[in-house]
Amino acid sequence: MSATLPLSQPSLSAGDATARLSAVIDEVAKVFLGRRDAIELALAAVVADGHLLIEDTPGSGKTSLSAALAQALGLDFQRIQCTNDLLPADITGLSIFNRETGEFVMREGPVFTQMLLADELNRAPSKTQSALLQAMEERVVTLDRETRPLPKPFLVIATQNPAEQIGTFDLPESQLDRFSLSMAIGRPDHAVQAEILTGMRARASTPVATVSSADELLAIQDLVRQLPVADDVIGYALRLSDAMEAKAPVNLSVRFRTQLLRLAQASAVIAGRDFVAPDDLQALFLPALRHRLIRVEPGARADLVGATIADTPLP
Repeated sequence: MSATLPLSQPSLSAGDATARLSAVIDEVAKVFLGRRDAIELALAAVVADGHLLIEDTPGSGKTSLSAALAQALGLDFQRIQCTNDLLPADITGLSIFNRETGEFVMREGPVFTQMLLADELNRAPSKTQSALLQAMEERVVTLDRETRPLPKPFLVIATQNPAEQIGTFDLPESQLDRFSLSMAIGRPDHAVQAEILTGMRARASTPVATVSSADELLAIQDLVRQLPVADDVIGYALRLSDAMEAKAPVNLSVRFRTQLLRLAQASAVIAGRDFVAPDDLQALFLPALRHRLIRVEPGARADLVGATIADTPLP
């Protein structure tokens, strides 16, 4: 499919966008076996111009998924391994004195990229985590009183280890709210695990083809923003959000409601539809909410979201 489409074009039709995104999913699925639904969910966050939080145990494939997505989409990719001694300057960069010129020279940090993987973000202390707040919200970084724009597109994929593991710090609510979507990759079934173990060496050398580009992703994101959404579907998204606030100790900002609708638009484009259906909102409601329900027991979050959806009348 990807061979029939040019890798760079100024604008895309909805059909071309769906075909391109399908090609991206197919490429990532070559190295990330048995979890196509996780690939589609991660891609929805990217297409919605949002940031993604992956919550799972080490060794579940979080880094592999992120790197494969960046490669298939043709994005510049940087990875930060977060540790308890990581400093904010290790993310944003710093000024270095040049003795030859007698001037300070700015050395940009890894945040100046198109897709940034912050691996094990909750192992970094709060001060270091906060170095990403401005970048995630405004797509700029302020260093030495100078505000520098980040490349376009700019996306953060952060991974988070379970809170019960030693050496983790809670992510503040202000940062959690900047993630459009959270997901757990999970473990594939035994058949897929056996396939992974059997073909481990061959897959390690399997390249992920670049089937898109940064310019194309920007065009797709623009197309997603312009996808029509019926007034009754917007009303349904607002009622779902209000109903959740009534059931759980959570404050769902206007940013959340905007992100939820944008995710639904992205899901529709990935599925090849030119309209947003209530099913899109229902499917994405839990992923958009999971990381925000921090005052609800993790095991009860899915049931709570399911009950909210069941109790909210459809448009």
